[in-house]
Amino acid sequence: MVQKRAESGIIILAAMFLLMFLTVVVKYYHIGTQQEDIPAAFQRSVVEITAHSAQGTIYDRNMQPLVNTERRWYAAVIPSAADKKELMEYAFDKQEFSEKYNVGEPFVFECTEDTPESAGVTVFESAERYPENQLAQHLIGYTSDGIGVSGLEYAYDKILRGNFGENKVTYYADGSGEVIIGDGKTVQCSNAHSSGIVTTIDSRIQEICEKYGSSVEKGAIVCADAETGDILAAVSFPEYSPDSLDDALTDERSPLINRVLYSYGVGSIFKLVTACEGINEKNSGFIYDCTGETEIEGQHFNCHKYDGHGVQDMMDAVTDSCNTYFINLSRSFDLVDFRNLASSLGFGKENHLCYGIEGAAGVLPTVDELEVPAELANFSFGQGKLTATPLQITQLSCTIANDGKMPVLRLVKGITLDGITVENEKPCQISQVIKKETAQKLKLMMISAVSNNEQSNAKTMNTTAGAKTSTAQTGRYDENGNEYCHGWITGFFPAYKPKYVLTVLVEDGGFGNDTAAPVFRSIADEIMEKG
Repeated sequence: MVQKRAESGIIILAAMFLLMFLTVVVKYYHIGTQQEDIPAAFQRSVVEITAHSAQGTIYDRNMQPLVNTERRWYAAVIPSAADKKELMEYAFDKQEFSEKYNVGEPFVFECTEDTPESAGVTVFESAERYPENQLAQHLIGYTSDGIGVSGLEYAYDKILRGNFGENKVTYYADGSGEVIIGDGKTVQCSNAHSSGIVTTIDSRIQEICEKYGSSVEKGAIVCADAETGDILAAVSFPEYSPDSLDDALTDERSPLINRVLYSYGVGSIFKLVTACEGINEKNSGFIYDCTGETEIEGQHFNCHKYDGHGVQDMMDAVTDSCNTYFINLSRSFDLVDFRNLASSLGFGKENHLCYGIEGAAGVLPTVDELEVPAELANFSFGQGKLTATPLQITQLSCTIANDGKMPVLRLVKGITLDGITVENEKPCQISQVIKKETAQKLKLMMISAVSNNEQSNAKTMNTTAGAKTSTAQTGRYDENGNEYCHGWITGFFPAYKPKYVLTVLVEDGGFGNDTAAPVFRSIADEIMEKG
């Protein structure tokens, strides 16, 4: 009986201990899930202060940044742990600093580089996206509300603005929201500015082109590597500032247009294609006596030299830019072959540089259209319906300079994770479009057009060059009855070992030799001078 009572007592005691244990467990569970049971002073929360988000960088071919070139500093502040008077001395905008400090909440302000840090002050180095004079503005594009909306900023928005760009500091706060300084802080510094995309642009050459192109009111300049087709510089005029987009939108010169990508009447540069077809059809020995005009099926065509050039061979005709020579040369052509040659050289085809940056295809007349004698005559010296972009004209010169091998123009080399190495770089694409011997003949003609033309304004001092100018008629006239013409020049230098190809377009500028050639000469001289 005594034993049974003992056993019964043990069972009751165990049950009481179990009940007490379950009560404690439930209580702690309740505490863990319902913070209201903890006194406010013992609750903890996290306070994060973001101090200027970083963005990826757009680099040139030598890993020099084209954006993020200027540094700024921002400080994240806990007012209760910072001396207002002392810290204000480092603020760029002291009034704004004072107003934010007086609110009493954590805040961020722009500061000087030497701002002292403390438990309540954390300084972050950041980058200013665009300098005052941004290089390659039309290629770079711009952002709005942290999103790329044009140019490379738009094309590579996800790479340049990924989810890794925040500079921030983290504190603990008590239940009343007061930051607990004694518990320390966690600082996260973004390295997003090291990553980004790598272009083919050479910032040194881009700067030279922008410098000498500043005299161009409307137009474009393209400089490329003669062998690879890498675009070393691309400039559109007039320029604009991303800080003054409203002004750009109302400017009648349309500065937001990237004229590098737009097509224009070509003019005499196309005589190089006509000469090429003449060589292909074994008619390079064609001789013509230019009297200043010629008649094709009852329609008169004038040469730009109204009293004529006299007897011309092909070399003379390119040097003198004789219209009537090429009109009559083209009359014997196989029209299918002639048009196919122009197409194979890139006319009538887009130049895809990257997503959202594409050169227009322009207009390449059909064979049916060229069967009209007057249309063929216009086409032979680059007039009529034919249009092309500065990119296409640059590609033509690259092909001639590169012994008939045409490179695909390239703007972007790849991406970088560290600002040092290039990832995902695609090799240059080059194809033999015209015979080497033919290209060499055309090259000599372009050299002659500079060196043997006493009137040429493209003659350089620091190098030698081969080039061809154009004056493309537009059919538009000013109030005085003068026709607007686009001035062009395209060429290569040094002459006998071409390294660079350069194209200059002066929209509505008049004669190519007067407006575009001097710009070509100045750019070529400085590029070679600075090596």
